[in-house]
Amino acid sequence: MAPMRKKKVTAPQAKAFSVHLLTASGSFLAFLSLVAASEERWTAMFWWLGLALLVDGIDGPIARKLQVKDVLPTWSGDMLDNIIDYVTYVLIPAFALYQSGFMGEGFSFLSAAIIVVSSAIYYADTGMKTEENFFKGFPVVWNMVVFTLFVIEPGEYVSLGVVVISAFLTFMPLHFLHPVRVKRLRPLNLGVFLAWCFFGAVALLQEMQAQTWVRAGIGVTGLYLYCIGAVMQAMPLGRKGV
Repeated sequence: MAPMRKKKVTAPQAKAFSVHLLTASGSFLAFLSLVAASEERWTAMFWWLGLALLVDGIDGPIARKLQVKDVLPTWSGDMLDNIIDYVTYVLIPAFALYQSGFMGEGFSFLSAAIIVVSSAIYYADTGMKTEENFFKGFPVVWNMVVFTLFVIEPGEYVSLGVVVISAFLTFMPLHFLHPVRVKRLRPLNLGVFLAWCFFGAVALLQEMQAQTWVRAGIGVTGLYLYCIGAVMQAMPLGRKGV
């Protein structure tokens, strides 16, 4: 009986698999973030979540450039990405909200429950993206929302309102921006997103005790990113030309 020949791994396959490894590194960043959250080291937790957000932002363009889906058709990058995203975008921020108790024990627990359940349902929706790559409904970016609440500290009732409204909008046909993949107004929208990242990094360097100008910057840029998708949905003129 002739021995079975092992299939050689081609260079494109090795490159494609390395992209999956890059995506999977987000799970280790999530673990480090969870450890920090359990020890109530909020600055460290958000640094790790920020790195996970960076990985999530760069792995997609690399995967599309290397045609990972075609090279490794039996490995689902989308599935891997969704698993890690649920942990970093949803589960850890919800846990931090509960663990910190800054909304009071009852509201913090209720908010965390609303976040994890509504987000789980959202991830089951296979039609969450539009043709223009907007998200349909609030795209469960709770890492950004919870970070903003931690920095600005608007009070327990306002914070609860933000959570409830965002969870409700998860199931509404409103458009929310993907700052990288939406082509229309991309330079402006990406610039605002990078500005939000800048203010966020400064807030972390200030150990979450951000100065007024930093808090204002996070609030203004965050509100823009939260609302601009619906504004563009209501004003579709120039869709192909911008």
